[in-house]
Parts: sequence; structure tokens; C-alpha cells
Amino acid sequence: MTDAQDLMRRLHVKNDSKIVLLVSDGLGGLPKEPGGKTELETAKTPNLDAVARRGVSGLSLPVLPGITPGSGPGHLGLFGYDPLKYEIGRGVLEALGIDFDLGPNDVAIRGNFCSVDDAGKITDRRAGRIGSDIGKKLVEKLDKITIPGVEVFVKPVKEYRFVVVFRGEGLGGDVEDTDPQRTGVPPLDPQPRNEASKRTAEICKTFIEKAREVLKNDHPANLLTLRGIAKKPDIPTFEEIYGTKAAALAVYPMYRGLARLVSMDVLDAGQTLADQMAKLKQVWNDYDFFFIHFKYTDSTGEDGNFDAKVKRTEELDAAIPRITELDPTVLIVTGDHSTPSKLKSHSWHSVPIVLSAETARFDACESFGESECLRGGLGQFEAKYLMPLAMAHAGKLDKFGA
Repeated sequence: MTDAQDLMRRLHVKNDSKIVLLVSDGLGGLPKEPGGKTELETAKTPNLDAVARRGVSGLSLPVLPGITPGSGPGHLGLFGYDPLKYEIGRGVLEALGIDFDLGPNDVAIRGNFCSVDDAGKITDRRAGRIGSDIGKKLVEKLDKITIPGVEVFVKPVKEYRFVVVFRGEGLGGDVEDTDPQRTGVPPLDPQPRNEASKRTAEICKTFIEKAREVLKNDHPANLLTLRGIAKKPDIPTFEEIYGTKAAALAVYPMYRGLARLVSMDVLDAGQTLADQMAKLKQVWNDYDFFFIHFKYTDSTGEDGNFDAKVKRTEELDAAIPRITELDPTVLIVTGDHSTPSKLKSHSWHSVPIVLSAETARFDACESFGESECLRGGLGQFEAKYLMPLAMAHAGKLDKFGA
């Protein structure tokens, strides 16, 4: 059966048009009280409102109605990859995000330092959010662990997060996480989901036991949990599908990893939104597709901090003129999922989206927010169809059929 990606391969054409995809992580929200305004609607966003007035708005579904997505599926959908077809392990994304060169015999794992009490029960799933300097020293200790029959690599990511890679023949990549997602209980045992992953689960168990001994005197980071235990999938490249030369301007390793997974050029974009905007201007003539990621609308939502998410949204809005002054052919602003501060987590709610282009069929939306987007001209659609829309508005698609 022909899918959208097959059509993109057949129909894409090269031209000088430029597409900017600005992803405000966890953008969608909820009002504090029924009938009130969401974080996005509360924020003062004159620049995003101006984009809405000269564009077309709508709401996207990251996966399917009622499904709460992780950041991986959320972004893959925006890149035009069916998140139900391409399930990507968090470990793979973290490893790629720190430029670890994953091979076909590698199993990649996202590790979290955690705190446990004398009974072995978790008291803090993030080890008090230890600093990166402490995390790096602990990772150096873990990197000395050896396990017969496999190579073991342990690399720091940020703060309490790190990457573990097991390299060896015959390793399956389908093992349950060991993080129970709550405190007051011990970490879970690694359980294989299939026969091919039994050896991997045993290696994980051995690594955890050796880590327990290594970290026993390092409270609050006196143990670890393993998440996203997986192998790198075979996935077509972004340029192969869309014929575009794509650049990724992302700060956090996971999102850099997502871009690298689909073979975008992942650039050094500094540490701040201002750095990202400066890099965008610097490389503007070198690429025709730009993925820009802004993390903090998600993290403030997960913290349950409505006001902080409003301020971060306003920070994003202030950067919009740095993009529009470059005169992109197509500018899209959206999120990979909703993270309402009311829920303190990702949610299943559809995500606001605005597409600005001279070829857009403009609607009556006067501002950028959930209620306005609900009546926008794009309607509600699955996020995996965003890239065909972007390509069409940029004149990068030929006609289908006679």
C-alpha cells in the first residue's frame, strides 16, 4: 500500500524555498478552571498572533485521538514518520543525542541515577537532580564495569541522566524498563518481552548488581534505573523522503538524537534560544529545512507551574521576529504534544499549530491559542501529515497523477 512517505519520495522537487519548523515542546495546555484560558492563551504573544493572522491554524494529533505520546513519537510524527510504524527506544535517542555511533550489534539504554533507602526502595527517582559534574564522575566509575561476552560503554548525558550501551552478538532490544515510575518501591527487574531479548535482560541485571556495589556510598545517587532499552531501527532518511537538506537546531540531547536518527545535520546551536536564532541566521543559505526545538514549555508544564509556562511561551514569542526577518517560505509553529501544567505530564490533547506561507488559504483566526486553532482552516489532523502540507506550501511537491 502506498503511504504518504512513498508519495513524498515520488513527488518531491528541489527549489530554493525555505521551511522552518519551530517546535515548542509540550505547547498545548489546559485552563486552570473550566472556561478559562490555557497557558498559551494567557501569554502575551503579539508575534505569534501576527503569524496566525497571516497564516492558517489548526490542531494536530501526535498519534491518534486519546493517545498520550512521548517526545519520540511526537517528533517523529512532525517529521512525517508514522509513530505507530517506527517505535524508537529512548536509549537510542539519548545515545544519538550525545553523538554515540550506534552499530547493528548495540543495545542502547537511557540510565537515571536514583536514591534508594536501606531497604532498597526508591526515595527519589532523579537522585535529587544531581549536577552534571557529579553525574560525570559517577559515570566514570560505572564505565569501568565489565561483563563477560559484551562490551560496556557508559557515557554522561546531563545531570542525573546517562547512556549505557551493550555491544555484542545476539542481543535483542526489547526489555522492560526498570523504573517503576513511583517512589516507595524497589526498582523493577529487567524483563525480556521476547525470546531474543532474554540475554540482554540478564546482562542488564548483571550491570545493575555491579552498579549497586559501585554506587553504594554515593547517596543520593546510590543506584540507577534503566529505561528505553532498544536497538537502532532501520529508518529512511529525511532527505531521501523529502529531497531537502535539513538542519537541526536543538539543545537537549534527546531532540538532537531524534534529528540524527532521520539523518538531519545536527548543528552546534549553543545553549539558549538566542544562540539558536543566531545559528539559524548563520546557516540560512546552507539548508532548505530547519528544525528548531524549544524545551521549556514542556518542563514548566511537567513542573505544574502555569505561570512559568506562560513566561516561557512569551520568551518563545519574542524570538519569532528573528525568524520572520529571514523571510522563510513556510513557517510552522507547533508542539510535539501537550503538557498541561494542570496535569503535570504529557497528555492526549491535540496540539495548536499555525502554518504561515504566501500560498496559505488564510482563515479568520486572530490569535494563536487552542480555542482559535479549534476553528482554524487546517482543522484537526494527524501530525504525520504536516510534512506533506509544509512541502506543498513551499512548492516542493509535483502533481500526483495525470
